[in-house]
Order: sequence, then C-alpha cells, then structure tokens
Amino acid sequence: MPVHTLPAAAALQTLGEFDTLIDARTEDEHALDHVPGAVNWPTLDNAQRISIGTLYKQVNAFEAKKRGAALSARNIAAHIEREVVDKPHHWKPLVYCWRGGNRSGALATILGAIGFQVTLIEGGYKAWRAALVEDLTPQAQRLRYRVICGPTGSGKTRLLHALAAQGAQVLDLEALARHRSSVLGHIPGVEQPSQKSFDSLIWDTLRGFDAARPVFIESESKKVGNVRVPDGLMEAMRASPCIDLRLSDEERVALLMEDYTFFVQNPGFFCERLHALSEHRGNAVVGEWISKVRAGAMKEVVLELLKQHYDPMYSRSIGRNYKQFEQARPINLKNRNGEALHTAATELLNTDEAMPPAERRLSDPAALGLILTKE
Repeated sequence: MPVHTLPAAAALQTLGEFDTLIDARTEDEHALDHVPGAVNWPTLDNAQRISIGTLYKQVNAFEAKKRGAALSARNIAAHIEREVVDKPHHWKPLVYCWRGGNRSGALATILGAIGFQVTLIEGGYKAWRAALVEDLTPQAQRLRYRVICGPTGSGKTRLLHALAAQGAQVLDLEALARHRSSVLGHIPGVEQPSQKSFDSLIWDTLRGFDAARPVFIESESKKVGNVRVPDGLMEAMRASPCIDLRLSDEERVALLMEDYTFFVQNPGFFCERLHALSEHRGNAVVGEWISKVRAGAMKEVVLELLKQHYDPMYSRSIGRNYKQFEQARPINLKNRNGEALHTAATELLNTDEAMPPAERRLSDPAALGLILTKE
C-alpha cells in the first residue's frame, strides 16, 4: 500500500485519527521533545547515529549509507516483531523523523509494503514544531480563563487541584514545568522539560479544553523555573478575570512546610538554595536566615521570607501585570485543609461568572421565566 504524506499543520488537527504515532528518531531526540503521545521506534539509536555520522564525515556518504541501511533494517525488523505482528489490517500509524524523511521513510515503506495505511508528516519533527508554535497562540486565545492570584503559600496550586477534582478545566503550568515557580521552586531530583517539550505539553492540554467552559490557571510570571510561558498564553492570562485567594500568615507557613518537605527534611539543602536570594536580599540578611535554619528556626525563616521577600515582590507585580486584579473576587480560605479548599472550589464553580454561557442563560431568572412561558 502506498505511503501517504500529510502537512504538519494538518497533522496538528488530525492526531486523533491515527492509531499510533511513531517517532523514528533517536532516544535523545525523542526525550527532548516529540509529538504528544508518540512512541519511540528509533531507526538508528543514539550510538548508531553518531557512528554513521562519523563514518559519513571520515570516509564517505556511500559507505555510511550501506552501514546505516544494515543497522536500520535490523532495528526496523525488531520493532515489527515486537510491536506490529499483532496489529490488525486496519491499523493506521503516523510516522515522522527529524526532517528529511530517510529514517521515517524506511520504516513507513516497510509498513506500507505489509499492507498498512501509513502516513508521514511532511518535513518531519522540524515542520511539526513550527506548526505547533504557530498554533499555540490561537489555541490559548480561543479560551476564557479565571486566574487564581494570591501571595506565596496562599494555596493556589491546592485550589487548582480541588477544582480539577470537581471536574473543572485546569491548566497547571507548574505541574507541566515540574517546578514550583520561584527561586526556591526547584524540586530535588526532578528535571524540568525542555522548552520545546513544555510548549508541546501546553499545546496538547489546551487543545483538549472546551471553549464553552472556563479554564482555571495560576497567576504565573513569564518563566516557571527555566522554561518560559508562551507569549500568547501569557497575554490571555494577564487580560483575564482574577480570583484573589487569601490565607492567614500562620496557615501559609504551615502549608509551605508541608509542600516543601524536602527542605524540612534536609535543612542543609534549604540553606544552599537560600544563597540564590543573596543578590536580592543581601549577604547579611541571607546569612542570618541560614544561621536561624541551622539553629532549628525554619518556620521563623519561612515567615520572614514571606513578609520581607515574596509578599513585597508579589504586591509590586500583580496589579501591574494582571489588568483585572483590582476587580478580583476575594476568596478567604479558613485554613489550608481539604474541606476548606473543596468549599472554595465549589463556590467558584457555582458562580454565575464561571458558568458556561448556556448555563448562565438558564440561571438568569428572566431567561428561565421566558422559557417556562414558552412551554
């Protein structure tokens, strides 16, 4: 069966039509970023690609192609034996590699010869990436957002989780970025995604949202750790209605001690990370904080961090960056526990502002009376 090709922009809109998305690039290329949901079937693995590239440069293209063909044939045979033998005749894979199509083309040709309906992404991953970047802004701006604001430790992420548990649409950028979004937000042992992968994760999440329902999101800055929030999404967030989440200082400290257990369990690591604030707070202040942590006064240091560093920084930035913050709806949490967060989430989801347009119409007494009159 002949192999079909599909422009990358069209592939963005039709991913759901394929049974399997196959990335024929190396393991390292796949790990850096890939089409969401794609499995990795390397035509050449990491070491083999380096070996063939060296042969190409040091000997000649002909010798490199011969050796590459032998390696590719063995790898493709292994993929077929492992993954394809049990596939039905109507199985439809979408295949891609980096750009030229040599690696994906070899795999697609054999799959097509078996009789499967195989499709290649024109221009490979490189074209896919360009199409995704172009589609990010339209995807972000077709949605309406409710931005959860609040100083550090006020429970914004916990409220997002409570909203998600009740079926709300939630975009958790910190979860996608694998970072807590502050100077001290690095999670030990957890590597952040590449910028390309972060973009892909956001795009994949956005495309699954229903534009008739709001998307709840936290008031992030432009960067979450080492990755940057796409401009189109940032613009949409900053122009959206806000929720002002409030929690007492005592509860905020307790919440942070719970959420940053790796600091509580390893005060030395906390002291190491505090050095990152020397540029902002000065060596003397940071040195005093470190001394207090070593003396066992971590709660005191957390409160001082909030009052002297994070809260002033938040106050300066939130109104400047989020246009509707002055009209933000206040939500006062009684405490940090699950019941209080569940209540706040329920309250938000039951408000007229958070309802889909159709539900808002039905909740309007005049509109409801009109409907009853007609019936």
